[in-house]
Amino acid sequence: MAVRSKAHTALAALREDLAGEVFAPPDPGYDEARGGRGARIDRRPAVIARCAHAADVVRAVRFARELDLHIAVQGGEDGPAGPRVDGALVVDLRRMRSVTVDPAAEAVRVEGGATMSDLDRATQPYALATTGGRVSTTGVGAHALGGGTGWLDRAFGLAVDHLLGVELVTADAERVHANADENPELFWALHGGDGAFGVVTALTLALRELPEFSAALLLCPPQSGPALVRAFRETVGAGPDEAGGAVLYLTGPPAESGLWCAALLTYAGGESGLRRLAEPLLALPHETEIVGAVPYADVQCLLDPPPGLRREGSAECLADLPDELVDLFHARAERMPASPGSRHALFPLGGAVAAGPREYPVAYRDASWIAHPFVCWADPADDERETAWVREACAEVRPWSTGDVCLDFVGDEGPERLRAGLGAGNLLRLEKVKRRWDPDDVFRFGRAVKPV
Repeated sequence: MAVRSKAHTALAALREDLAGEVFAPPDPGYDEARGGRGARIDRRPAVIARCAHAADVVRAVRFARELDLHIAVQGGEDGPAGPRVDGALVVDLRRMRSVTVDPAAEAVRVEGGATMSDLDRATQPYALATTGGRVSTTGVGAHALGGGTGWLDRAFGLAVDHLLGVELVTADAERVHANADENPELFWALHGGDGAFGVVTALTLALRELPEFSAALLLCPPQSGPALVRAFRETVGAGPDEAGGAVLYLTGPPAESGLWCAALLTYAGGESGLRRLAEPLLALPHETEIVGAVPYADVQCLLDPPPGLRREGSAECLADLPDELVDLFHARAERMPASPGSRHALFPLGGAVAAGPREYPVAYRDASWIAHPFVCWADPADDERETAWVREACAEVRPWSTGDVCLDFVGDEGPERLRAGLGAGNLLRLEKVKRRWDPDDVFRFGRAVKPV
């Protein structure tokens, strides 16, 4: 009874103190706040604190520590805060979406709940950008701190390569800064170590000049897919670092049902350069083509998954893309579940990714390609079929894998995958940082490393 009374008093105080909102069962709005709709796992946190600013985060963390609750973090809009948050406190940052651009310094400060769309729309008027994800609803914090591959990575490098500073609330409810001079070991760990060390309330990223951006999108029937994949491989391989994109099989919406193969060639430059680069692709038979200058922020929206659906995705880092693998990739795509938003994608790496700094816990810089199977569906009865297809797609390409893992594209797939994503040589160092900043493993959800 005393424990229950303590929890009731603490929750009442949290409701009173927070500038944001607090949800606990059976509050109106709790089900919406917990992100249950469309999720494959029914998450039932004890409390959700939707914070308005960093002081709210401090108060929420103190509340969790007072009641001995573990803490999960919800940032951005692309999914709930983790698969095992029953009984935990969720710190929901989605009200904290401010983006402040400093064009003179070519830097941007991004709050912890901001999405890629928030970031890209803010920097675009200044003809500046930084490497974002490939989906506009991705949270900037999780993306950047987990590595950060995207449409600009061959030209600019990974998102984490642009990290200048981080503001976070620790497990002791202290607000700290981490950069090259202040808490440098923590700053190192945040270059790929994700959210294992605290609640990231804001981060500062370097920006690069992007006065022009252009893209070519081609669609063809699936039987023409292998030729398009090979042509895309050769085009990007022979092209400059400014060239990137994806080649993928995808399913259309119900009104346009069916499987298609698409090549999206992106270019960090103007339309004339793109057209020269795209000539081998445009020479192939295809049903649809769109070629021209396009705002980078608009390209970020092209692969946004339909909202409210169940999802599963994973990835394998590939050393090469030989013809045998192209044919296997095509055959697997032909067996892809026919649900809108599903895709089987190949993303080229190299360029500035491979040339980037090697001291951070990002293990996949030497990969040439990333294979990314991803499915969306509505009916829970299809869970096993859809997830099995993703597992099988990864297993089939594994003979060509580098053994590394791009954590941007995977969830919690176990300790070995985490080790492969961070690099075995980095994991012990990360665990020591974890022991320094979160010895009680308060932030234990998702891909978090453990304290040693």
